[in-house]
Amino acid sequence: MAGHRIFGTSFASIYPHYVAKAERKNRSRAEVDEVIEWLTGYDAAGLAKVLADEVDMETFFADAPAFSPQASLITGVICGHRVEEIEDPLMQKIRYLDKLVDELARGKKMSAVLRGTAAAQSG
Repeated sequence: MAGHRIFGTSFASIYPHYVAKAERKNRSRAEVDEVIEWLTGYDAAGLAKVLADEVDMETFFADAPAFSPQASLITGVICGHRVEEIEDPLMQKIRYLDKLVDELARGKKMSAVLRGTAAAQSG
């Protein structure tokens, strides 16, 4: 999947879709941000900066302050593909985030979405 067009898409253009998906299911922007922070290490200021700078998805993940070592615990199907079997590392990271937001929107407890880590304090 090298060179997929999503790689050059700005994170700022995708983020509102994540938030809208969560909010449609009575979840909050803060919960979406918590999921992003858990996966990537971006805190509120870092997330605000990447949104303001409109960095592309490739840069968003390449510059992630602390990609979660527990990301490999994210399994299942998203967009017709098993996330654990996606070979392109960047596409896999993008699909990890898609999967986490999907689980959040489906009503999973935050502790389950964040794979039972200590960061999962709400829920």
